[in-house]
Amino acid sequence: MAAPAYALIATDLDGTLLRSDDTVSDRTRAALAAATAAGARHIVVTGRPAPRVKPLLDDLGEGGLAVCAQGAQLYDAAHDRLLWSLTLDRELAEQAIGKIEAEVGQLYAAVDQDGVEGLTLIEPGYLMPHPTLPAVRVHRRAELWAQPISKVLLRHPTLDDDELAAVARAAVGPLATVTMSGPGTVELQPRGVTKATGLELAADRLGAGPTDTIAFGDMPNDVPMFGWAAHGVAMANAHPELKALADEVTSSNEEDGVAVVLERVFGG
Repeated sequence: MAAPAYALIATDLDGTLLRSDDTVSDRTRAALAAATAAGARHIVVTGRPAPRVKPLLDDLGEGGLAVCAQGAQLYDAAHDRLLWSLTLDRELAEQAIGKIEAEVGQLYAAVDQDGVEGLTLIEPGYLMPHPTLPAVRVHRRAELWAQPISKVLLRHPTLDDDELAAVARAAVGPLATVTMSGPGTVELQPRGVTKATGLELAADRLGAGPTDTIAFGDMPNDVPMFGWAAHGVAMANAHPELKALADEVTSSNEEDGVAVVLERVFGG
């Protein structure tokens, strides 16, 4: 059997592999199965923390590695354990939020706790961008820092995501990495951590590298992954920043955009 065009298929979840109802279409499932039969490996690379990824991997029948929490976690789904994780210093996180609020006024914050059983905690006023994802509301911000965290999620009552992300990057400086992973989702994560750093760790374990990898995404947090992979595919619904850097643009996540490309590359 000839070697596949790409040994590794890296896909984001929200806005990419998943439809708006958090499901994967039958067509996309079939395209992933055909690619796997051709010898490729599929790996999820997502901003979601490990506890929010396992049910989706179980549904897909995938028990391998997943890159979670914007690259801060390397998750072994088969054994439900983290092979690698990096936490965001909670004092630095609190300091970073203070610097941003000094520029734009009150923010609403949430955190993803570290670990395979970590919770998503949200402070008063924070609205979950994905209402289907479980979260625990706390009474005051200080409670967000009770346990180690992988990242902070921020929302502003009036600024849009691009505006908030730009202000946050300028205000935070070297304290943390600022990224935008979806509508209503501006995040602070450990300095230097990106989807690319997490994907590189995972690919190394799988014996793959950048030239072996095709990546799919829709938001600015996928930019580093596109820079690392040989071929970056943006969804039709992708943020303009990612589309500008992509090697190609496919159909939207609602129109099986991942499947469209996989069928062409690996066969249907």
